Amino acid sequence: MSKSRKLAAVAVGAFLSVAVAACGGSAGTKPAGGNSAAPGGVEAAGYNKILDSVVNPSDKKGGTLNLWASQDADFWDPARGYYAFFWNMSRYFTRNLVTYDTKPGPDGLKLVPDAAAELPEISEDKLTYTFKLRDGLTFEDGTPVTSKDFKYGIERVFAQDVLPGGPVYLKDQLDQGQNYPGPYKDKDKDKLGLKSVETPDDKTIIFKLKKPFADFMYLLAMPGATPVPQAKDTGAKYTLRPFSSGPYKFESYEPGKKLVLVRNDQWKQESDPIRKALPDKVELNITTNADDLDARLLAGTADLDVGQSGVQQAARAKILQDPKLKGNADLPTTGFLRYVAIAQKVPPFDNIDCRKAVIYAADPTAMLNARGGPYAGSIGGNMLPSTVLGSDESYDPYGRLQGKPQPDKAKEALKACGKPEGFETKIAVRNNRPAEVKAAEALQQSLAAVGIKATLDQYDGKLSSSVVGSPDNVHSKGYGLIVHAWGPDWPGGYGYLQPLVDGRVILPNGNNNYSEVNDPQINEAFDKGSAETDPVKAAEYYKQANQRVMDLALYVPYALDKALNYRNPRLTNVYFASAWGMVDFQALGVSDGK
Repeated sequence: MSKSRKLAAVAVGAFLSVAVAACGGSAGTKPAGGNSAAPGGVEAAGYNKILDSVVNPSDKKGGTLNLWASQDADFWDPARGYYAFFWNMSRYFTRNLVTYDTKPGPDGLKLVPDAAAELPEISEDKLTYTFKLRDGLTFEDGTPVTSKDFKYGIERVFAQDVLPGGPVYLKDQLDQGQNYPGPYKDKDKDKLGLKSVETPDDKTIIFKLKKPFADFMYLLAMPGATPVPQAKDTGAKYTLRPFSSGPYKFESYEPGKKLVLVRNDQWKQESDPIRKALPDKVELNITTNADDLDARLLAGTADLDVGQSGVQQAARAKILQDPKLKGNADLPTTGFLRYVAIAQKVPPFDNIDCRKAVIYAADPTAMLNARGGPYAGSIGGNMLPSTVLGSDESYDPYGRLQGKPQPDKAKEALKACGKPEGFETKIAVRNNRPAEVKAAEALQQSLAAVGIKATLDQYDGKLSSSVVGSPDNVHSKGYGLIVHAWGPDWPGGYGYLQPLVDGRVILPNGNNNYSEVNDPQINEAFDKGSAETDPVKAAEYYKQANQRVMDLALYVPYALDKALNYRNPRLTNVYFASAWGMVDFQALGVSDGK
């Protein structure tokens, strides 16, 4: 093992050790998946066991894994999908150069080789990363996976005019002023014209950065950095039928209804140190009725809710009072933060005092209780969740941790913004997330108490990219407030906060900076933090960015997320994957072979 490759491994390990130490320190916070004591209910031996151990370990193959969801993925195209459960499920049919280790708890945040034979050679100036591919990598038709397939897959991320929706970190880090337009407008004869990624042979891929970026390898663990064979690329329609390089392939897909994955007989276990590939088939059924999904879970006809955002009130009550049911339930700290984004380009929120009026008027306890009270998490005072290095749960500039609305301060802010009698606005919320709708209704009620009349506009969550992710649509619809949630794209302040508040990544579609803030101080903090190789020093810059975001009154954080989830007792190899904030789907098997 060369010195530079050792440094790569040490850098990732150092980040994890510092992050875990910080999250478990005197502030009383925990890493994602940390032990979350039950607020009440009966005692149950198996409760929360997935957080630090593998439940029902087994190598038994066969059967059908019955996954369910209350909404479809935003996209199944690796370059476009941004939902956490899609990233998790993508490991069924994609391969990355590196991915997260298959271990419960904080150990699962470590990056390990996947399609790469080993961790990369990194140049002394930290600008060049060289990977060698494993032997035996194939697509579902038996053709070898080459370095050019990885390059082409990454080039697709640049085609935001055709493939909007997913993260654009790779585009930001790899464009060397070339203004590469993506493969569909590439004038190179092979459509491989991105100059910063080189493929000198079929087993070697070299990345050249414009400046050091300490978190670069985390970008390569995202679905957008997976191989796509150019001949099988169907552009915007690729989301309907991605071409597999993993152990499963698409058999059928009915958008909004059902996805069926079956074994890819060209996949070789010896080429894959990550995936167990235990079930013969993986089915994902999609329903719009969350209570129906919960009923199926408790009846044993559904194995797992891939959304992993918690059961609804009726199922929660049953689980907590039945030791048998509770023994198959878990309440992890997911690492997600639930918030209301304030769209500052939608009047009157172009005035900071009008934004402050909303923050002060919002009832923190009512919004948290709408999600499930202590079973939904704890009140958030700022925009960095406790699982991210640099967070400070005590930082509470608007006094939200006291747990009650502040109508007097809200009315003062309304006077300051020239709206002493209040104003009207719209709240955009996903209609297939009942707990989010209830939180929006709680917000609506508390705003009404100070004269702010808010109407709810519910939309299909799978369309987030084009509904609330389109600034033009947000403006035209008058969405002043957007109820949403976010988890880290990787375990760091940049990987959590940057998509939400860096003004240089506001996109015409697939935008996640709903407030449309473009503040020089915030942008500079990300530049300095991303260049810093010491994770503790980097965290200071993200802390500064967080404080500036709160100073500008751009968000109403309302829940540091927990989720009470139920798992079918027939499931094997169940553990909490901190990287995804949920169960690691690819490890699952079924004990009864059915």
